Amino acid sequence: MHNIMWFRRDLRVHDNPALSEAVGNGPTVAVFCITEKTWAEHRISPAKKSLLFRQLDKLERALSTLNIPLIIVDCERFSRIPAALFKAVKSLSETHVPCALYFNHEYELDESQCTQDVTQAAAQHGIAVHDYHDQCAIRPGAITTASGDMYKVFTAFKKNYIHNFLLLARPVYPTPKKQAPTGIHSDLSVIKRCAHGDHHKPWQSLWPAGENEAHKRLKAFLKSPIDTYDKWRDFPSVKATSTLSPYLAIGAISTRQCFAHAGERGREDIANAISSGAATWIVELVWREFYRHLITCHPKLSRYQPFIAKTDAIPWSHNEALFEKWTNGTTGYPIVDAAMRQLQAIGWMHNRLRMVTAMFLTKHLLIDWRLGERFFMEHLVDGDLASNNGGWQWSASTGVDAAPYFRIFNPVRQSERFDPKGLFIREYVPALQSLDNKSIHLPSKSQALELGYPPPIVVHRDAVERTKALFKAL
Repeated sequence: MHNIMWFRRDLRVHDNPALSEAVGNGPTVAVFCITEKTWAEHRISPAKKSLLFRQLDKLERALSTLNIPLIIVDCERFSRIPAALFKAVKSLSETHVPCALYFNHEYELDESQCTQDVTQAAAQHGIAVHDYHDQCAIRPGAITTASGDMYKVFTAFKKNYIHNFLLLARPVYPTPKKQAPTGIHSDLSVIKRCAHGDHHKPWQSLWPAGENEAHKRLKAFLKSPIDTYDKWRDFPSVKATSTLSPYLAIGAISTRQCFAHAGERGREDIANAISSGAATWIVELVWREFYRHLITCHPKLSRYQPFIAKTDAIPWSHNEALFEKWTNGTTGYPIVDAAMRQLQAIGWMHNRLRMVTAMFLTKHLLIDWRLGERFFMEHLVDGDLASNNGGWQWSASTGVDAAPYFRIFNPVRQSERFDPKGLFIREYVPALQSLDNKSIHLPSKSQALELGYPPPIVVHRDAVERTKALFKAL
């Protein structure tokens, strides 16, 4: 008899609760289900899909050193996973009977439904189920207000979360020990049929796969940048961030591992960070947790509904011409254009600029935030529904703990403050390279005409007055 480890967005062997427990309780066979049609419906980007396929190859190699075979199953959709999963494991060998299924939870609506369907199918097959919380260091529902409700304000959630971390956080799980050979061989043939040449795209060099790569980035970040993270994290031309988000998105590394390194050495106490920069980074990790707790408690967020229902009364625009100028990086605001071009060039965008571009689309152009959220998912290598939705609703002032509607980033001031010499702009909008450090943030009409750069598609002051009036009317 053997255990089944159902991999999901937890593609690693280190600190993997379900895998550690499965191998610790008997011979284990690993399975991963490819669901390309559902991924397409969920707007998974080519960059993320490429990273995921390459991560599966790395995962198979890591598992092979532990004598754990990995079977890739093509299911097309989440709805087909239950039948395909158990058909695959039962066809492995007549002498290998599955006795228990191990997996880690996912929290979005479709993923949660898939978990329920697989659990029911396991019961029908007489297979025991063991489920674990992995994506969150503290399981959703464990951090609540005094009345037992989910927090609606991040600051209060963060305070409770950090205060109770040592008490409520899951442990860092040990790497499984090498098991005896199962006689079953890995099968990754499905990947070769589904990868569609992604290995030949630039994603492979921009975002190398593997747990080793994730930990290499974490180690480099801990060596120096983390100590000044609070000072430089908002400057896009400075390499001050960890760039771990793509690896967190596919589970090549866990937030629990990140917390363990950022907290006080020896105790892993995130209330006592190793530096002021680390303390700021810890808060960013808690934001990630907050959005996961939130999407678990409020399934409507997975349906692209605003947390604040009345904000749907805002006359959100679907102006295709303006939306296209935003997506193409031709708004006439250099910092916005540079950020959007960065997204399409490398499948990633600096976090400060995600807020700037999102607020520009929703507060300046008054375009429906859901269009921007979808576009980001279609291009981000670290696309993640909970974090992406949370960020967009914050920027659009439609969500929990939303930015007050009257707080509207001025893209020129943001540019002057966080890219004072225009280094980031010069990299992604080369037509403006010849401008001085002042003009590059908003070229004059004559400068723009001479350089072939578009004029601003909206006047900041006019846009702010219109948006404030509409939100105030609610």
